[in-house]
Amino acid sequence: MTTDTTTQALARRAPTRVPRRRSAERRRRRTALIMLTPAILGLLVFFVYPLLASIYFSFTRYNQLSSPQWVGLLNYRYLFTQDPQVGAAALNTLWFVVILVPVRIVCALVVAGLLVRARTLSGVWRTIFYLPALVPPVASVVAFVFLFNPGTGPVNLILKFFGIHGPLWFNSPSWSKPSLVILGVWVMGDIMIIFLASLLEVPKELYEATSLDGANGLQQVRHITLPTISPVIGFAVVTGVIAALQYFTEAAVASGVASGQATVGGGSSANLGYPGTSLLTYTELLYQHGFANFQFGYASAMAVVLFVITAVLLALTIRRISVFRPEADQ
Repeated sequence: MTTDTTTQALARRAPTRVPRRRSAERRRRRTALIMLTPAILGLLVFFVYPLLASIYFSFTRYNQLSSPQWVGLLNYRYLFTQDPQVGAAALNTLWFVVILVPVRIVCALVVAGLLVRARTLSGVWRTIFYLPALVPPVASVVAFVFLFNPGTGPVNLILKFFGIHGPLWFNSPSWSKPSLVILGVWVMGDIMIIFLASLLEVPKELYEATSLDGANGLQQVRHITLPTISPVIGFAVVTGVIAALQYFTEAAVASGVASGQATVGGGSSANLGYPGTSLLTYTELLYQHGFANFQFGYASAMAVVLFVITAVLLALTIRRISVFRPEADQ
C-alpha cells in the first residue's frame, strides 16, 4: 500500500472517530447527571429554596396567618438597632464559639492520644469514652441539670463531703455556660473517635526516626503528630464552629429544666435564657420570635444574618488553617 493510499484511508476514518468520542463523552456526562440528580434535587429543595424564601420573607411582615407585607429593611433595622435581646444572645453564642469549641477539641485530642497509648483494655476504654456521644442531647442535659443541682445534686454533695461549697451551676449566670462546657466535654466521643482513627494512621517510622535524632515526646507531637493530623483538626474546627453558631438544644433545655419549665421556648420570654440571659443563644432567640411570637419575617431576617456571619466566619477560619492553604500542597 502506497503512502497516498494510507493517508486517504486515515482521512476517511478520522471523521467517524471524532463523533464516536463525542457521543461517548455525552453518554458519560448524561450518566453522571442522572446519578447526581437526587443530590441536586435535595440541595435545591432543602437548601437553595429555603435560603431564597428566607431572604424574601426577611423583607416582609409575615405571621403565616396572613399574606406577607413588604416592609423593606425594617426587620434588619430593628435587629441591629432596637432589639434589646440580640446583644446578649450574640455574645453568648460567641462565647460558645470561642470557649466550647477549643475546649472540646483539645480534650478529645488528649483523650485520643491516651487511648492510642493504652496497652490493656483499650477497647473497653474506647467504648466508655464514646458511649456518652450516643445519649440524646435532651436526655444528657436533663441528667446534668439533676447531677449539678445546687441543693440535692450528687456533684455538690461530693464537694460538700470534701469541705467545698459548690456553686449554683445551672442556676447561676456565671456558672451556667461553664456547666454546658462540662457537658460538651462529656459528650466529646464523636470528635474523639475521629481523632483516634487519625492518630492510628500516623506512621510509626516517623516517631522512630525522630527518637533516634533525640526528639522528646513534646517535640514529636509538635512536629509530627499535629502536622500529620492537621486536616482532621481543621475538619473538627469547622464543624465545631458551625455547631456552636447554631447552639440551641442544650442551652434551651437547660434553661427550661433549671427554671422549672416543662417546655422549651413557650409563649413567654420571662425565663428565656435562664438564669438571667446567660443561656440565651442567637438561635434560641430566633426560635422564640419565629415559633412562639409568630414573627416569621423578623425571624427570617435573623436567619439570613446568621447565615452571612457563619459563611464569613468559616471563610476566615479556613484561611487560618494551614492545611487549606494552597502552599500546603506544594
